Amino acid sequence: MSGNAVWWTRLCAAAMLAVSVVLLHVDDVMPAGAASAAPPPRTSLSDPQARFTVPDQPYIVLRRGDVEAVVVDNRAVDDAVLPGHRAGYSGLASLKHTRQSRNLFVPAYAGLNFEHILDGTAQERTVLFEPRHAPMQLRVIDRHTVELYQSPTPHYGVESCQRFELREGGVIEMTFECIPRRATWRNGYLLFFWASYIDQPESLDIHFLGRTEGETGAPHWIRGVTPKHGVNATHRAIGDDREFAHVEPFPLELPFGFSRHRYAEPWYFGVCRGMAYAQAFRAVDGVRLTQSPSGGGPGCPAWDFQWLIPNCQVNQRYQLVMRVLYTPWPNGVSEAEAREELRRHVKAVE
Repeated sequence: MSGNAVWWTRLCAAAMLAVSVVLLHVDDVMPAGAASAAPPPRTSLSDPQARFTVPDQPYIVLRRGDVEAVVVDNRAVDDAVLPGHRAGYSGLASLKHTRQSRNLFVPAYAGLNFEHILDGTAQERTVLFEPRHAPMQLRVIDRHTVELYQSPTPHYGVESCQRFELREGGVIEMTFECIPRRATWRNGYLLFFWASYIDQPESLDIHFLGRTEGETGAPHWIRGVTPKHGVNATHRAIGDDREFAHVEPFPLELPFGFSRHRYAEPWYFGVCRGMAYAQAFRAVDGVRLTQSPSGGGPGCPAWDFQWLIPNCQVNQRYQLVMRVLYTPWPNGVSEAEAREELRRHVKAVE
């Protein structure tokens, strides 16, 4: 098998295996909260049998195979592992590979940073960025798995836990569980937002399979490009015409700055310094893909996503599961070759 085929095999396998959901077609999307049965327990928030320790330091280094990932809470750090890491940024403070020793993310910020809890209303900045400010507890489950627990937040009253598991083959699985403890939101829904701030990639764009509005043919490769922050920022799934009430103008440009592109399968990737950073989702979670050309500063894009829970209920547990794949990107892959390789692997697991 060629180097190109090997890369696409790994990328497609991770996307297709993401949380045991095989790249479900977007027609199968079911809005979060629509199922009546509670999701299986996957973090210490829902599993009373989960055992963990709480370290003194604000971060843990995970290593497996070729990948090193540093999971941090939202406290500031400035040491040899995380120089100049700012307070307010949690998740993956650093992601490295034996083929790329430089951190993928802007060192002051993070990847998979838990950025927002929103309900479509105008709020002061500390509320708009509530997950940045509310304290987090770092929980170590085992040498490859850690969690970030957040007690009910001051404004929205959302209790949550994020589990990060470093798996084989450069895969990081993130499970997010939350329980709204108080009915403080308006408009009937909650929107959760994660940002990955990429440090000076050669290209700011992202790639996914989909169609542009008005097209009726088969899905094709979309190159997501946005001219400035908040313009053409969010790409919805084909068939995702859900409407969520919000004030206009909304104080944040990204969540409702829709593009004309629609994705056909719930994943996308970008390339930075010879490495592909792919994010794969369960179709059932109905995520929206979001990007900014300058979220992390000039030349530093944000490759983001958002998850919405309609018809939120107090004390009901909700769950999102996604995967990140960080793997070498070979030269010479044409769009046609990549598309055919992807289709071959999708068909193989149908």
